[in-house]
Amino acid sequence: MSGNNDASNKKLEFYFGDFGRFIPMIIAVIFILIAAVNQVNVQGYVIAFFAALVFGVLFVKNPKEYCEAAISGLGRPIFAIISIAVLLSAVAGALVSRSGLIHTLAAAVIGADFTGGMFAAFAFVVCCVLSMATGTSVGTYIVSFPIFYPIGVMVGVHPSFMAGALASGALFGDNLAPISDTTIASAGSQKCDMGACVRTRCWYSLPAAAAVFFIQLFFGGRGGTISPEIMGDLTVTPLSYVMLIVPVVIITLCLMRTHLIAALSYGIVVGIVAGIGSGLYPVSAIFNYPGGFRVGGMFVESIIGAAGTVMMLYGVFALLGVMDKSGVIDVAGAKITSLAKGVRGTEATIALSIGFMAWITGVIAVGMVALGDVVAEIGEKVGLNKYRRANLMDCGAIGMAALVPWTVHSVLPAQLASTALPAAALSPVQVLTHNFYAIVLLVIVAFAIITGYARNHDPDREVGNNAAK
Repeated sequence: MSGNNDASNKKLEFYFGDFGRFIPMIIAVIFILIAAVNQVNVQGYVIAFFAALVFGVLFVKNPKEYCEAAISGLGRPIFAIISIAVLLSAVAGALVSRSGLIHTLAAAVIGADFTGGMFAAFAFVVCCVLSMATGTSVGTYIVSFPIFYPIGVMVGVHPSFMAGALASGALFGDNLAPISDTTIASAGSQKCDMGACVRTRCWYSLPAAAAVFFIQLFFGGRGGTISPEIMGDLTVTPLSYVMLIVPVVIITLCLMRTHLIAALSYGIVVGIVAGIGSGLYPVSAIFNYPGGFRVGGMFVESIIGAAGTVMMLYGVFALLGVMDKSGVIDVAGAKITSLAKGVRGTEATIALSIGFMAWITGVIAVGMVALGDVVAEIGEKVGLNKYRRANLMDCGAIGMAALVPWTVHSVLPAQLASTALPAAALSPVQVLTHNFYAIVLLVIVAFAIITGYARNHDPDREVGNNAAK
């Protein structure tokens, strides 16, 4: 091995031995708990991750390597994609919401008596379809929240339930769609046939989705009287229907596998043309330069409004870089996989290890790729077929990743909800406690491990048996 490779593989060294490497994460968790208890917005989580970075440097032996590790975390492509998408989605959302379309659609939904839990359940199904077609939960969040969240709250859905319905639908496709990165990673790491993997996963995903549908239908909200503070002046602006072209263009392009950034950009351009051409907006409402070292208009205002979330993402991914270079991820994986004892113990280890990696890295597929070989090895020792292993990896990680307040599956929905309807702003904790798809999916995984449910579904063996007959 070359000297350069040795240097690149060298781990950060901290004071206080092995415990020291966990200090930045502990600091982040402390501030996250403070933010959660006080029900703060995303700014509280910005403090948490940057405080962890700042105070963490006091415990590292080589500050230069520490800083380089933090910067390396920002080099992950997913960081750039999510950050730019958050900013562009804020612009697209502003074009739609400020046109009067949200209030106009809300009035139409109320008039049709399609309110409360009915609307929440409907929105969940729509997001399931969209996420299945696109394979991306992040893209589904960005497309669905600016439209569905404010309308849902205005027609009587509890804000937390409305956010939970949209987040749950987005995760459904991330969990099941054959084009999802998590499905590809889980199936590929265990050398599964993709189609067969999706079919066997339906035993976990479909019952979870059915449960969420009925939870939203019966408990999402009763409709009826809506708080005037949230609803505001429900003014109907028929001309605003022209702005439906913005989500239509974005969704259509996403379904055509267009890159998310390109889809959002096209949607913004079309929205600007439609808004100005229809007379809904003067040019100055979108771009204006009043002088005095100032600029205005919804384009720059919406970007600045979403900057807090991007700042938090900077902190998250920088801290992930530190945790990666300090060996925290390696230690966590080794400790958890050492717990594999017997069939049930091994199954629990598989689900928990990938889920824990998702907590640490913030990206679900990373843990599947990193621990895929280990999962295959420990699973084969106790006779678990590859489809069972892949499904436990994916379902366990999807469920766990959405139930902590620092991953994109809690932070991004909270930011989008708060931007779409500031009067019904949410914290990441409020989102994760109402993400019923993640909660029910983990219950199903636990039930499957304890009872053996769906353990022996092995399409390869079934094909072999049929051929023998």
